[in-house]
Amino acid sequence: MRSKVTLREIVGTKIIYAMLLVCYYWMWARRDWHHYYETIQNTVVVFTFVFFALRAARVYKYNQEEKDELAIQNLRRADAIGLKIMTAAVIAIGFACAVRAIDGTAAGYALVGMIFVLAVIRFIIFCVMDSKGV
Repeated sequence: MRSKVTLREIVGTKIIYAMLLVCYYWMWARRDWHHYYETIQNTVVVFTFVFFALRAARVYKYNQEEKDELAIQNLRRADAIGLKIMTAAVIAIGFACAVRAIDGTAAGYALVGMIFVLAVIRFIIFCVMDSKGV
């Protein structure tokens, strides 16, 4: 792992963070139990610790390197677009809860699912903007 750490790598790993959030929400919000759930939970916990340790080393290395200012500006633009998307999604989920179209558990799944989808969308938008040099 002697390669240079790019902002694209940092943004791309946010998808894994969002997936871990979805997994942990599933572990907290489920209402049933099967014998294989314990294996899934242990696997997710071990993966989380290993992943965070590896990512900490890469982020530390990224902080030591020279920053790409154009990529940072593109990330800010992608974040602004993502904020607008997430605001609209939260309003829609909140309205659905207000009119009792969905219950609290479904709203939670919708929120963490939207965070995951937003992480993917943010990565795609950032990659497109960064590749075109916008």
